[in-house]
Amino acid sequence: MANIKQPIVCKKAEIFGKVQGVWYRGSTEKMAKKLGVTGWVRNRVDGSVEALFQGDGQTVEKMISWCHDGPPSAIVERVDVTDELIDDKQYLQFEVRY
Repeated sequence: MANIKQPIVCKKAEIFGKVQGVWYRGSTEKMAKKLGVTGWVRNRVDGSVEALFQGDGQTVEKMISWCHDGPPSAIVERVDVTDELIDDKQYLQFEVRY
């Protein structure tokens, strides 16, 4: 049976709680690369972290699920997820934005 390629989805996650200063961005990058997800992650001025994930639906959902816990030092209070349009912007890798 042929391997059927899954459609690419794009989701934005806003992560709230104690998520800055606990290696959240670096851990997100490491997990995204391990799963093969592309996109980016960055700190926001309000103390939250924002990330955009692109990949097949199942893999992006695994990434979103990971965000609810994050690295061991994080205390995640909530994760807000929204669907994003891919348009013509496809990320080739995952990066930490500063």
